[in-house]
Amino acid sequence: MKNYFIKLVNNLIKEPPKLLGRWKLDSCNVVLNNKVDLSNEDHCGPCGQYSMQKNEEMINDKKKISFSKKQKDI
Repeated sequence: MKNYFIKLVNNLIKEPPKLLGRWKLDSCNVVLNNKVDLSNEDHCGPCGQYSMQKNEEMINDKKKISFSKKQKDI
């Protein structure tokens, strides 16, 4: 009888599913596309093409910001 009660309570109170790190289910396409890009980069090995592109984008963004600040000072 005790075991039956424990099973009944356990069936009624279920744990929410655990998230699986970066591989959890996402409904946002942007996040999903970033995961795919990073996954491809993980398996790419030493080429590092994705990280090189991101570094160039960051450098270009910094240049744009510094240029716009200089324009405001003038």
